[in-house]
Parts: sequence; C-alpha cells; structure tokens
Amino acid sequence: MVAEYAGDRLPDYQMSAWLMAALLRGLDGEELAALTEAMLHSGRVLDLGGIVGAKEDKHSTGGVGDSTSLIIAPAAAACGLKVPMVSGRGLGHTGGTLDKLESIPGFNVHLSPAQIVRQLETIGVAMAGQSEDIAPADKRLYALRDVTGTVESPALICASIMSKKLAEGIDALVLDVKTGSGAFMKSEADARHLAELMVQTGERMGKKMAALITDMDQPLGYAIGNAMEVRECMDVLEGGGPEDLVKLSAVLTAWMLLLAGKVGSVEEGEAEFRRVISDGSAMRKFEELVKVQGGDVAAMPQAQHADDVVAVKSGVVNRIECERMGVASVVLGGGRATKEEVVDPAVGIFLHKKVGDAVTRGEALCTVYYNDARRAEIAMEMIASTYTIEEQAPAPRPLIFDVIRSGANAIHG
Repeated sequence: MVAEYAGDRLPDYQMSAWLMAALLRGLDGEELAALTEAMLHSGRVLDLGGIVGAKEDKHSTGGVGDSTSLIIAPAAAACGLKVPMVSGRGLGHTGGTLDKLESIPGFNVHLSPAQIVRQLETIGVAMAGQSEDIAPADKRLYALRDVTGTVESPALICASIMSKKLAEGIDALVLDVKTGSGAFMKSEADARHLAELMVQTGERMGKKMAALITDMDQPLGYAIGNAMEVRECMDVLEGGGPEDLVKLSAVLTAWMLLLAGKVGSVEEGEAEFRRVISDGSAMRKFEELVKVQGGDVAAMPQAQHADDVVAVKSGVVNRIECERMGVASVVLGGGRATKEEVVDPAVGIFLHKKVGDAVTRGEALCTVYYNDARRAEIAMEMIASTYTIEEQAPAPRPLIFDVIRSGANAIHG
C-alpha cells in the first residue's frame, strides 16, 4: 500500500480513507512497525558512516511559536555534534521548520543527500526538507494528513516522524513531545503514549532515544509567524530571547549531548549550551549555515500593517487557547488551510502578555502583523477570544513534565 501510494498508483481518496480508519481504530505495535519500515524504505537512507562524530537530531511534534530547531541545530553543531536536520512544513495549526527557514530570502531547503553529507563534513549541520529520495511516502502522506483531519493519530505521527528521522542515518534522536491546548496531544497521558511509541520504535531500529514531554498550553516564546520566529531565534542565539524558549532549547540540546556521551549530565549539557551562546559560536554557526544554504537574513520580509488586540478588563491572564492562536496565525496567511496555499512569511502575532501576567483594561495583549485587512479582522476576533483574564493568577505549569529515555524508566524532569 505504501509503495503504491508513493509511486502515484493509489489515489488520494483511497489513502485518505485508510488514514481515517487508522485514526479511528488505531494501529497495534506490529502494524506500526510495518508501516514505519515501509515508509522508511520507500526511499533512500542516508549513509553517514564516513562522517566522524555523533550524528544526532531533534524533532518536535509541533506547537505554536515552537522554533527551537533553529536554535538547537546550530548550537548542537557548535558543541561538536553532526546535525542532519530533515524537517517538514506547517501541519494544521502548527508552524513548520521549513516554512520558517524559507522566510529567509534565498535559503535553499532542497538539498540532495550528497549535499547534506558534504555540508555535515564541512560545517557540521544541515537543515533541509525531504528530498525525493528520503522517505517519499511520508512526504506525500504528511501533506495529505494536513488536509484530511487525520493529523492527530499517535500511530501516524510516530510512523511519520520515525521514518523520516531514521532515514537521516542518525545515531540518536531527541524528541520534544508537546502536550496542552496547542499540541496535537492535548493530555499528558496521550503525549506520554506517543513518546513511548517513538522511543520503542527507535530502540527497535538500534537508535539511542530520549523523549521530553513539554508544555504547549500556551505559545512558546513571544513570536508566532515565520519571519518573526526566525528573528526571535536570532535573539536567543545572541544571548537574549524569551526565558521559556531559551530554557527548552538548552535542555533539548543537553539531552543530545548526553546521548552522544559528550557530557555526563543534563546540567553539564545545559552549561555547554550556555557556553556556545555566550562565546558567540552558536550564532556564528547559524550565520555559516544560512550563508552556505544561500540565505540573507538582512532581507527578511516585514508585514505592512500592525494592530493591537487589547484587554477588555483588568486582571491576570489565566489562559491562552493555544490552538486557536495557531489557527489565527494560519488565517493571517502564516500557514496553510489547503496543500496548495502559499504562506506569507511576514505575517504573525507578537505576544505582550502570557499566562500569569497582570494586565490592565485597554492594555495590549498582543500585536498582529498583517498584509491583508480582511484576514486580519477575522484573526483578531479569534485572538481576542483566546485570552481568559481573571482576578487571581493560575497555578503554574511546568515547562517540562517528564523525560522518557531508551533503556531506562521515565526520568522525571
């Protein structure tokens, strides 16, 4: 079935029916392993055996404002890892790493396997989309799931991620499994189930694995939108940026270093992350990556218009309906409602208030950057309804709920 679809001999409507059946009925372990294996071998597996050093990657299950990949890839490379990061586009209400990268004018995400290998040998990091050779079945299924309501199946998410990542020829993989209102896995239990599926699948393929279960009950960082998120990532690489984005990037990088045996603890790994940020080597690696792949950050687009969404009463932000915020970004043009839609890289939302922040009536909750007034009007109505303001502050949620590691019981974070 996978080979027929990858070969364009099975129509979308038949595969859509199967995807919906898989979503509703689920896949058992044997079925999931078979699907992952078929998707992995629908194309070429990168041979990185000739490259000296640990080959590792990080993958997120998707969220709103989740731009850690653009920080982690150069930071991990600056720490000495080889990072072949093959990423996807926006899926549903979540942003995609490729869309963020392509908001940098000239940035080429279409690297061949030979180009990825050559870039790993020269600068230690490559960030690219799936070539026609790498897991082509996943590339087609990924786009189809986005427009058929079948994104949220744990088994399909697992098969998609693992087939793509294992095709990179990596030694180890760190997963960021999101949970909360802006995640595909709304409950912590569902996120844990997905994390365990992926860790077990990776273990069966002989890879070192760690999965962090992290919070996506509100956007990560302050920026939502492709070019805006790239700028925020550059702020982090230069030593600034939002505290939650910095912390999560540090911990994910630390786990990559721990699996590679470069550090003896997560704390040592976080210290290494802070070192490459403070000495500028992570930012230099990002600049090197952008230059090699043809990008020009100085020419990044900016939206023509901006308007604030203001608080209708005073109090404390108790909740941000994160998925709805992500949908509002799509409405602005920052994502796709259909496979054919073109993303506007300049538009987005910049948050001024997040959960736990005090706000006074009339104060700006966020600023909406837009190029289309009709789209902006719809999006701003949606955004206003995402905020819940109460008199009392809510109980704080942890940024990292848990860590599940291969060959070990869950390690609490």
